This record gives sequence, structure tokens and C-alpha cells, in this order.
Amino acid sequence: MLNFLRFKSKRNLVLTLASLVGIAVICSMAAGESEACLAVMYPQSAGLFGSLGAASALVFANLGSAYGAAKSGVGVAYLGVSAPEKIMRGIVPVVMAGILGIYGLIIAVIINNNIKTDKYTYSSYAGYLHLGAGLAAGMAALASGLSIGVVGDTAARAYGKQDQIFVAMVLMLIFSEALGLYGLIIALLMNNQANRYTDLCAGTLQ
Repeated sequence: MLNFLRFKSKRNLVLTLASLVGIAVICSMAAGESEACLAVMYPQSAGLFGSLGAASALVFANLGSAYGAAKSGVGVAYLGVSAPEKIMRGIVPVVMAGILGIYGLIIAVIINNNIKTDKYTYSSYAGYLHLGAGLAAGMAALASGLSIGVVGDTAARAYGKQDQIFVAMVLMLIFSEALGLYGLIIALLMNNQANRYTDLCAGTLQ
């Protein structure tokens, strides 16, 4: 009877040790999986893509704004020579082109504020979305600036000779400006989507 009790206690001890070893192995495997997931989902390059998104938004929007203002300014200068009394109304294209740079500035500031520097806090998912948001806002503003520049230059020259073209000029400029606004809206939506998912490795930590 005594030997049986000793055998039973030894067996229980062995089973307990085996259970502890199994738990330790499972925990180490889970920790390894979580570390691997964090390394893949939260790489250091994610900040690079987010920064490129902010830079793209500002650079391309300013390119469109600069071209639109410069191209329209040529027509406004001609308008000032041919009909000086109309120059204040003819400067509308230059003002609308200057607004495009603000679109890029807004998106760049928003993206920059959402780029996190702490370890395992800024995912590649967020970085890619911020890059896409910056490109959407920047390229849309660039296209808008090209349209405003061509329309503004031609319409300002024509306005110097025909007053009735002013309404048509404003309508053309509004639809050209809307192109940049579309990119701004999509960029804001993409930024919200990037901030929606924060813990991409939650399944591996359970």
C-alpha cells in the first residue's frame, strides 16, 4: 500500500511537471508568433510611407497651385493692360489657384499628426493608407491647378474684350476647383480608415 502511494505521488509529480513544460512551450510559441506578427505589421518602414504621403500631398498641391496662379497671372496681367477697371474681378482664377495649396497643407498636417513614433504603434497598413491619401489629395490638386491655369489665362484675356464671359469663367473655375476638393475628401476618408484598426496582432496575443 505504501509503495502504491509512492508510485501515485511520483506519477502525479511527473504529470504536473509535464503540464508545466507544455504550458511553457505553448506560451513561448505564442510569444514568438506575436513578436513575428508585430515585426511584420509594424515595421520601421511604415513611417517612411506615411511621411511620403504627407510630402506628396504638400508638394503636388503646391505644384498645381503654383502653375495655376502663374498661368492665370499672365492673363490677369494682360487684362490689366487692356481693361484696368476689370482687374479686380479678373483676379478670381489666381485666388482659386492659391486655395489648392491649402488643401495639400491640411492633408499633410493631418497625416503628420497621425504618424506615431512609439514601438509597435504605427502599422504598415496605416502607412500605405496615408501614402495613398497624400497622393490622392496632391495629384487631384495638381490636376485642378492645371485646369485653373489654362481656363484662367484664356478667360481673363477674353473677359477684357467681352463682359458677358465673366459668369462662364467663374463656372469653369468652380468645376476645375472641385477636382481638388474631390481629392481632399477622399484623403480625409482614407486617413480615418487608417486610424480605424490599431491592434492588427490581437489574434496572436490571445
